[in-house]
Amino acid sequence: MNVLHDAGIQATRWLQEHFQGSQDWFLFISFAADLRNTFFVLFPLWFHFCEPVGIRLIWVAVIGDWLNLVFKWILFGERPYWWVHETNYYSNASAPAIQQFPLTCETGPGSPSGHAMGAAGVYYVMVTALLSIASAVCPNWGLALPPLPAGMVVAETFQHVRSIYHASLRRYLGVTTFLFSFALGLYLLLRALGVDLLWTLEKAQRWCNHPEWVHIDTTPFASLLRNLGILFGLGLALNSHMYLESCRGKQGRQLPFRLGCAAASLLVLHLFDAFRPPSHLQLLFYVLSFCKSAAVPLATVGLIPYCVSQLLATQDKKGV
Repeated sequence: MNVLHDAGIQATRWLQEHFQGSQDWFLFISFAADLRNTFFVLFPLWFHFCEPVGIRLIWVAVIGDWLNLVFKWILFGERPYWWVHETNYYSNASAPAIQQFPLTCETGPGSPSGHAMGAAGVYYVMVTALLSIASAVCPNWGLALPPLPAGMVVAETFQHVRSIYHASLRRYLGVTTFLFSFALGLYLLLRALGVDLLWTLEKAQRWCNHPEWVHIDTTPFASLLRNLGILFGLGLALNSHMYLESCRGKQGRQLPFRLGCAAASLLVLHLFDAFRPPSHLQLLFYVLSFCKSAAVPLATVGLIPYCVSQLLATQDKKGV
């Protein structure tokens, strides 16, 4: 493993030395692969123009990131910015110097990559959806993608799980409870056996050059509760009266309604994303993170479509 870690360190140093002026491009790639981008940008767009794809995006992102968390806890993956200081691999030479940035000072295990696994699943869902639309227009294309990485396997699996499109609130609650209970049970079991799954927190606080870059938002449990909040909120929204009256009504099939919902959702969620729960109390932070995440699909699927529907209905009455 030391040889593999060293290869990653050398590749990182080479990129930093030769592409110093491309930092904005790499930050954009990281943003595009971040699940926050999936929840706050991609999901509202896909849901209002192709509802099944939007629902599938949430399920794939949440289940894929949950599996990533479990794999991280099992594999105990190191991160370069602390491994390079603690390893004895460079005992006969000086350790390579690599630069740190706010995005590199995450507090969870480094392997497998959450960005890579999450992006693979999310973009597989979108690309296959686009290929399906293209095939409907041009049947002779016959394009397909092989589901090779773990995230893509999750996405391909959910292509065939039709029950997610009409799941009851009880089903959403059951899945959310199971995912949380399994993760918490694994943590408590290994903790009882003397294995601390939060061992990475101390390393992040010790080796990150700027303490303010180490944030509770990057901890494993913060990620877990954020994703479970999204899934539970989607279940609440899809089984709400507001969704049934707006998206499932006559206006739900009209393009002006969909455009209005998509635009309003992007604006509201952009403003909503600026809210950061206070991090000085961990329990309060986790609870508010769950609630904030649950509010994202509630607003996108329920509240905003209902308001747009009422607004359009009022304008129609005035026109008459």
